[in-house]
Amino acid sequence: MSRQPHNIERNPAQAAYPASLAHPVGRRSPDPPWRRALCPTACRPQAGFDGAVAAGTKKANMPASKIFGLGMLSGAHIGFGAFLMLTVGGACPGLAATNPGLKSIVTGAFGLPFGLFMTLMTGAELFTGNTALVTMAVLEKKATKEQLVKSWVASYMGNLVGSIAFAYLVFLGGTLGATGGASAGVAVAKTSLPFMKAFVRGILCNWLVCMAVYLASFAKDVMGKMVAIWFLISSFVALGLEHSVANMFIIPLGIFSGAAVSWKAFLLKNLLPVTLGNIAGGALMVAAVYSWAYGKKD
Repeated sequence: MSRQPHNIERNPAQAAYPASLAHPVGRRSPDPPWRRALCPTACRPQAGFDGAVAAGTKKANMPASKIFGLGMLSGAHIGFGAFLMLTVGGACPGLAATNPGLKSIVTGAFGLPFGLFMTLMTGAELFTGNTALVTMAVLEKKATKEQLVKSWVASYMGNLVGSIAFAYLVFLGGTLGATGGASAGVAVAKTSLPFMKAFVRGILCNWLVCMAVYLASFAKDVMGKMVAIWFLISSFVALGLEHSVANMFIIPLGIFSGAAVSWKAFLLKNLLPVTLGNIAGGALMVAAVYSWAYGKKD
């Protein structure tokens, strides 16, 4: 005796498809077309991973000169975000004294999220994001280790040049005042961190940054990308974590503004441990983990 299908009331979007596409009670089946049509704004985890691998493969195949040029743009984008962060969050001494939690939220919310948004929407090359996306492509055998090194080195150097050049422009502009606003104090604090603390903060930071890049690639519209970027990037700033490319702008700006920080201290006491931590956070905590979960099993 055949079982009669359940009588399920269907909305107009469902009406274009047979009743057999509706989910029977208590039975799991793939989403029918009408449901997919109602939820077009984001990929499922497997499709999102595949899309991230494709993006990483495309990045790996770029010539080094193009990666470097797009890296300079991304360095300026992140610099703009850090510039706004210092202008808003760095100018709230009263709030820092009376409500440090709220001050951290303000600092995170205004600045760096829009810097990453500009980078992702324009296709610029950000080293920290490449530690995850291009690594995924290598793990899935869509790119070579040589291409990985090319991507990392060219984007890193481009970010460094673009960030420092932008920091000098901001210094010349003088909108933060003769002493660079909060940049001098932040530069001193960042270069005073012990190596291990800077390294671990770099891991945690790029774990969040690469999750922002990864989840933004799931979104199929601009608003979805903005949400993924805003929540995760504002979080790492509010948590006080360390991002190598943001520091490529903040610390040089402090140096230009007279902070008691040398270029050697910038490179060895902050940029080196933070960069190593960023690599571990992106390559291990994002690329390796999601390749294990959703990648091809040989």
